Amino acid sequence: MLYYTLPPSPELSPYVRFFWVLESEASVNQPYVHRSMADGCAELIFHYRGQFTELVGADKTEKSFMAGLHGPAQTFRRFAIQQSFGIFGVYLYPFALTQFFSIPAVEVRNQMPHLSSLLGREGSNLEDKIMTAPDNSTRWQLLSQFLLKKLINNRFKQPPPVFATIQSIIQNKGILSVNQLAEQTCLSTRQFERAFKSYSGFSPKLFSRIIRFQAALNEYGNQQKSLTEISYTCGYYDQSHFIHDFKEFSGHHPRVYFSGKSLESAYRDC
Repeated sequence: MLYYTLPPSPELSPYVRFFWVLESEASVNQPYVHRSMADGCAELIFHYRGQFTELVGADKTEKSFMAGLHGPAQTFRRFAIQQSFGIFGVYLYPFALTQFFSIPAVEVRNQMPHLSSLLGREGSNLEDKIMTAPDNSTRWQLLSQFLLKKLINNRFKQPPPVFATIQSIIQNKGILSVNQLAEQTCLSTRQFERAFKSYSGFSPKLFSRIIRFQAALNEYGNQQKSLTEISYTCGYYDQSHFIHDFKEFSGHHPRVYFSGKSLESAYRDC
């Protein structure tokens, strides 16, 4: 299995966290199972080799898109593939959806629309270019150029103050006083919460919970910390609170996930 990230250009860095690539072998006898977990950010995803099937229920499956958007999510979903695959993605701050595509994050939360339904012919053309590109360096260049052009055409003259608030919560791993941040935007509590939900997809409280959970996920592989230490490091009041959120947002008990026995954590071992 191969997993690596690529940095955005300086012009895109306020809106793009990073680009990423995941490639692996899989077969009928050894399928690969992926679990997308709750995340406050969004992703554009291109399956340039192989197509995943979503495991909707015990006896129900649906073909996933070849190219599309994974909106900010408070739930987990499971996907499987029985052939070798390659995926190219770009990990976006949630407010980037407004800057690039004039779409409030709240409109696509917990959704995975196809790129063509999201962007029409423009999306179909981008999909064709990414799918037929000779390598991932070219894909990085094509997608960077596309996003930069969208940013120039759509960006606000001055980003709303709530953008900085959302970014601060992410950078501080969800451990911030939301009330203090609201005061810094010079908005009333009601105005702040409305703007925050529009640009992030969630209320400030739920968004902070999801970001804390993501911070905990990133402690995977840290052999120096126990689960209790991870929970306190990530701002949980006690371990029971940590376990509750982890199971809600991932479908796993943290002990299973951090043991490395979960199939869905395999790419983190790359």
